[in-house]
Amino acid sequence: MGSKGTYSRGGMQFRVHTACRRCGRHSFHRSKKVCSHCGFGKGPKLKTYTWQRKKVIGRANRKV
Repeated sequence: MGSKGTYSRGGMQFRVHTACRRCGRHSFHRSKKVCSHCGFGKGPKLKTYTWQRKKVIGRANRKV
């Protein structure tokens, strides 16, 4: 019996992710009950990050 390597990874044939009910992608974690793509299972809002949106510098903040 090995401790690391391919032999120890032999029992990992189970399906971790399945199709999400909200976004339809194969990203719903079955044991965590959360979709890694849209965040379904955590709350009603879609999963978003602040770095996804381009920051807009307003007229008041610009140096003239």
